[in-house]
Amino acid sequence: MMQWIEEAPFLVTFVFFFCGAMIRANSTYWIGRGLAAGMMHTRFQRLLNGPIYHRAQALLARWGVLAVPLSFLTVGVQSAVNASAGIARMPLRRYIPAVIVGCLLWALIYATVGMTVVYAWIALDWQWLLLGAVVIGLLAWLYIRRHKRASRVVGPEEIQ
Repeated sequence: MMQWIEEAPFLVTFVFFFCGAMIRANSTYWIGRGLAAGMMHTRFQRLLNGPIYHRAQALLARWGVLAVPLSFLTVGVQSAVNASAGIARMPLRRYIPAVIVGCLLWALIYATVGMTVVYAWIALDWQWLLLGAVVIGLLAWLYIRRHKRASRVVGPEEIQ
């Protein structure tokens, strides 16, 4: 599969990545919408009708237009943002233009420099890079956790 992408003209590659991103992003959005609709028939429906959820819906309806396309510039966040937009029932009149912009950005990145990064990653001993990233992430998590615990203020209810 990689060979035809290497040999294809830029426009073909760009359209391929754009269509793939649109299918994935919109599928994730509709899965989120389906989950929210399904939850309306469970004991969790009170969460979807509560004030916190309604505030989150309003926030996503207003600022999700920025969050959706920006999520395509990250690794591993797109699905979470698109699913959240679906769960929060972000209006389609805002979601569709935002996801189109995000997919255009994603396709541009992957049709140009993105594939170069993928090929370089494959050519390297990526297992060691992955292990290094996991170790660095674990150390950062431990450091943050330790400092949160150390900076916790002792309240009157904790003094005995």
